[in-house]
Amino acid sequence: MRTLTLGSTGPAVSALGLGCMGMSAFYGAADDTESVATIHAALDAGVTLLDTGDFYGMGLNELLMRDALRSSSQGRDQAVISVKFGALRDIDGGWGGYDGRPAAVRNFLAYSLNRLGTDHVDIYRIARVDDQVPIEETVGAIAEQVQAGRVRHIGLSEVGADTLRRAASVAPIADLQIEYSLFSRGIEEDILPTARELGIGITAYGVLSRGLLSGHWTRDRATGAGDFRGRSPRFSGENLDRNLALVDALRKVAEGKGVTVAQAAIAWVMSRGDDIVPLIGARRRDRLAESLGALDVTLDAAELAAIEEAVPAGAAAGSRYDAHQMALLDSER
Repeated sequence: MRTLTLGSTGPAVSALGLGCMGMSAFYGAADDTESVATIHAALDAGVTLLDTGDFYGMGLNELLMRDALRSSSQGRDQAVISVKFGALRDIDGGWGGYDGRPAAVRNFLAYSLNRLGTDHVDIYRIARVDDQVPIEETVGAIAEQVQAGRVRHIGLSEVGADTLRRAASVAPIADLQIEYSLFSRGIEEDILPTARELGIGITAYGVLSRGLLSGHWTRDRATGAGDFRGRSPRFSGENLDRNLALVDALRKVAEGKGVTVAQAAIAWVMSRGDDIVPLIGARRRDRLAESLGALDVTLDAAELAAIEEAVPAGAAAGSRYDAHQMALLDSER
């Protein structure tokens, strides 16, 4: 497994990371046994970066990760655990905004350390900016936990260029976690150049656009209970038809290369720079194995041009979240 360093101050991590959200929430029912086996397979393959959130499954995803690490032959020491915090939820699973107050940072972290069964989190980040709390205060509170040894590095999530600068003025920022794929290229104009100027790495989630770019999604596929894609604009009506037509165009390029659609899409993200680490949201070992195959894919200039001709920038139909969720993204303002 090739390793990269997240930004100029972050940890060394595997060139692909594993996003574990879907193992506990937002994509419908999942199989805990298969999820643990997938984490084990990722660790055995040399994947070190594991991403979770304390609100994924209302804490269940952290417990799943704890159990997987305890039962893995690799163990906690190999893993670089990235945790998002700050989301407020109610007993029915509803959402109540985000809390970035220093007292909340300490509270959320205490619970995460307990659920994960560890004495430190490797990268800690608020999931969305709390508009009522200056980002300087939130980052400063995480920096205090770095000094205390409970956090190793500070990350950010879905913030714009100005917020990135303000945060970096307080403490070193290892990475920005943000959506980046052939379908979501909004970071290229301002956010990515700013991150590079500041020496901040990118951990890219949604590289397969929640399955749309996997090559496995079909027009007649139903979304089950608890699967947020049933409300996602990109998976709805005519938008879905247009997006799957783009996937079909990408499929032709991928087949010419002898790779799968998913591998072509992941390899494209990897081609954007050694400061970008894609997070793969695989919930099963077979999907993980397919994604890991992207590590062996090298795209030359002609192949990159063909991919971008098949899926031009801005061609995806529909926003990446519904209107309410889009309004919460500092990166989209």
